[in-house]
Amino acid sequence: MITCYLRYVIDPHKLEAFEAYARAWIPIVNRMGGTHHGYFLPSEGANNIALALFSFPSLATYEDYRTRMLNDPECIAAFEMDKRNRSIISYERSFMRPVLS
Repeated sequence: MITCYLRYVIDPHKLEAFEAYARAWIPIVNRMGGTHHGYFLPSEGANNIALALFSFPSLATYEDYRTRMLNDPECIAAFEMDKRNRSIISYERSFMRPVLS
């Protein structure tokens, strides 16, 4: 299993727009073979940092998802949503391997 960790720098004045974007991606990732663990939005502390975690069975299945998403209408619509809203200033992506019981 591989877990993708996304750290977003967001526009704090566009938090509602970012939350709509986040809600769009959760079912997409799940439909396309991953397990989305959720988005984590600012509460206390920094008001411009959000996180997302989702897992795929392997890096190969994640790479397949990335290829398929380029032509998936829901993925394209989610990307277009952020292009219109511009709630994401930047993001970084890392991959981790979970340690489970």
